[in-house]
Amino acid sequence: MTECNHDCSNCAQNCASRTEQQDFSIKTNENSAVKKVIGVVSGKGGVGKSLVTSLLACAAQRDGHKTAILDADITGPSIAQSFGLKERLYSTDTAIIPAYSETGIKIVSTNLILDNETQPVIWRGAILSGVVKQFFSETDWGEVDLMFVDMPPGTGDVPLTVFQSIPLDGIIIVSTPQQLVKIIVEKAINMARMMNVPVLGLIENMSYVECDSCGSRINLFGESHAEEICREHGIPLLAQLPINTGLNLAVDRGQIEFYPVSYLDGVVEKLAE
Repeated sequence: MTECNHDCSNCAQNCASRTEQQDFSIKTNENSAVKKVIGVVSGKGGVGKSLVTSLLACAAQRDGHKTAILDADITGPSIAQSFGLKERLYSTDTAIIPAYSETGIKIVSTNLILDNETQPVIWRGAILSGVVKQFFSETDWGEVDLMFVDMPPGTGDVPLTVFQSIPLDGIIIVSTPQQLVKIIVEKAINMARMMNVPVLGLIENMSYVECDSCGSRINLFGESHAEEICREHGIPLLAQLPINTGLNLAVDRGQIEFYPVSYLDGVVEKLAE
């Protein structure tokens, strides 16, 4: 058992020192009206969580929803690159002003406050958590129908801060087909349930690649375990995304908004409802 540092805001333990239920939730500023906040999480890195976040936001914006992305992956931000954003964020006396993608998606990300996008963010957990809360509560988001929070992988300080502080309507878990991922996905599911946050479903990325010649599906990472995981935990399998080299190039060029895919259109409509 780890030694208690008496900082309950960054602790998920239900120990005897908690004499009452504490509320660490924060609100957006007075100029913001955010209807739904959805976290996009993964138990490990490299599964395409930021790609899924970007695709969900693009689909929501196309469907006419006022959309925003809070990039909570403070040390490994990639949302700005996907949308080709380079200009630094600025603030007024009262609020941070988000960046806008070409189609109007509001975005706040660490890469947009650094002098150089390749500059490493070497901050301790408490500072990282504070930045996430500042992004949410001090940004002038205006009217937002759907906000997607791109969370860092794992179950550390920042995911815990998001679960405790930001009023999530639910989370979407992103995985890949490998057997190893089953254990990692279950950790994310269990964390969400410990924090009383609904699990809205699972999206499996890199599920297959389609052969250009015959159109058959090739399972590069072996057989999928997504349906099995979803059955065991009583959550829906929202989508299985293929490996798409064209989409990857669009991300590299900052043009994800204009790449013609509709993988997650149906998912967004379920979330909006």
